[in-house]
Amino acid sequence: MTNNIAPDDYKKFKDFLEKACGITLGEGKQYLIISRLTKLLRNEDFFSVSELLTAMELGRPQYLRDLVIDAMTTNETSWFRDRSPFEALVTDVFPLWDKEKKRQCKIWSAACSSGQEPYTISIALSEYKALTAATNLNSASIVATDISASMLQQAKQAEYDESIVGRGISSKRKQQFFRKNDGRWIVADDIRQRVSFKTQNLLSTYDSLGKFDIIFCRNVLIYFASQRKTDILNRMALALNPGGFLFLGASETVMGYSDAFEMRRSASGVYYRLKD
Repeated sequence: MTNNIAPDDYKKFKDFLEKACGITLGEGKQYLIISRLTKLLRNEDFFSVSELLTAMELGRPQYLRDLVIDAMTTNETSWFRDRSPFEALVTDVFPLWDKEKKRQCKIWSAACSSGQEPYTISIALSEYKALTAATNLNSASIVATDISASMLQQAKQAEYDESIVGRGISSKRKQQFFRKNDGRWIVADDIRQRVSFKTQNLLSTYDSLGKFDIIFCRNVLIYFASQRKTDILNRMALALNPGGFLFLGASETVMGYSDAFEMRRSASGVYYRLKD
């Protein structure tokens, strides 16, 4: 297997990836392609990315395209990542809803990877309810989506090894929200029951997902070109109920891409609310 990618093949692969899932690769990212595809090339008996591209163009085997997208879109994640969005839920959003006597909420975790984000949201809600005896939030559902079939399968299993659970979960939370079985930590049933999983390409329509009160789309937009960011943010605005909230990654913003949201600042950080 060769580690070289010819300039023409690099351009072909970049064009394929952007068209398939919106991810834009800059110049000089050949190393990223090689690192993400090495296992796939070996397993499918391809000597080079050039051979892989030829096979995809011929459509043989049919599942190859999905394997490539899967490999290129699998990203790092962790529990309570960046903390501030989950703190904002507990200190700002949930109390506001209690003040407005809101009894249920629907949350979308977009590009959920292996499930840590939607389960973290569910944990944050359980912790809020435990601390707020008079809360009206009796019903909540979390729809978690990803383009990667393999990531969704892992997420549905809700089982993690010690090293993964250790990234963001305290010993107290382990004991309260997980159970241990054969050396793996399994998310507690009451946390899992709020979460459902669906395959979703962010470039495709969101109509089948319904309407949401909160959307988490964190550390995703950084991979898209400006026009794609505008399209995604404006369609997410349409997927939110009036007064709905949007949480982005720490290095992401709606500024310059969509005027559908207003910025909110709190002690926990920055988030966005749909304009009236």
